[in-house]
Amino acid sequence: MKHDEDRLTREREEAWVGDAVLALFVREWILREDGGLGGDRFTRFTSNEFLRAVGNPTRVEAEIGRIYQRDGLQAAFDHIGARLLPVFQQQEKVRERRVRGGQIRG
Repeated sequence: MKHDEDRLTREREEAWVGDAVLALFVREWILREDGGLGGDRFTRFTSNEFLRAVGNPTRVEAEIGRIYQRDGLQAAFDHIGARLLPVFQQQEKVRERRVRGGQIRG
C-alpha cells in the first residue's frame, strides 16, 4: 500500500514539473506560430481534454517531467513536438473546419 502511495506521489510530482514544461513549450510555439499571444490555443493545448487524446493526462505530463529531469529541456520539447504537437495540430484543423462551417464558435 505504501509503495502505491509513493508511486502516485512521485507521478504527481513528475506531472507537476511536466505541466510546467508543457506550458513553456506551448507558449514558445504559439509566439513563433502566431507572432503573439494565443490564450485560447494555449488553453486548448494544455487542457486535460486534449491530453486525454494521447493518454491519461497525469501520465502524459509525468512522462514529460521525467524526460525533462533525465535528459533536459530540449529532449522534453522534442518529445512534445513529436508526440503531442501533431495531434494538437490535427485537432485544430478539424476545429477550424467546424468554426468555418458554423458548427462551433471561434
